[in-house]
Amino acid sequence: VQLQASGGGLVQPGGSLRLSCAASGSVFLITVMGWYRQAPGKQRELVAGITRGGSTNYADSVKGRFTISRDNAKNTVDLQMNSLKPEDTAVYFCNVREVTRDGDSFDYWGPGTLVTVSS
Repeated sequence: VQLQASGGGLVQPGGSLRLSCAASGSVFLITVMGWYRQAPGKQRELVAGITRGGSTNYADSVKGRFTISRDNAKNTVDLQMNSLKPEDTAVYFCNVREVTRDGDSFDYWGPGTLVTVSS
């Protein structure tokens, strides 16, 4: 499974960005998809996750501002980020969990995309 993310960049405070991530390759079944972020000098943290059935969870710091969505047919996951703040500046990573035909579970990470919120 390969992950390719896009959509990062520089945005002013209060602005919006949309991150997209697509999984390709020999994919059997992707269960959970999510976005994590890592700011300089900090640990990687979960931003938002979504199950195959559409249940979502968000970090408290982004609730009401970010929305995660997915397309099961296309194996894609998006993160709509509104009302961005300087503290949202980080490298954002896409993460997916695949379940194989044998029932094994594997986590895959995208390469990361930089989001910078600055005036």
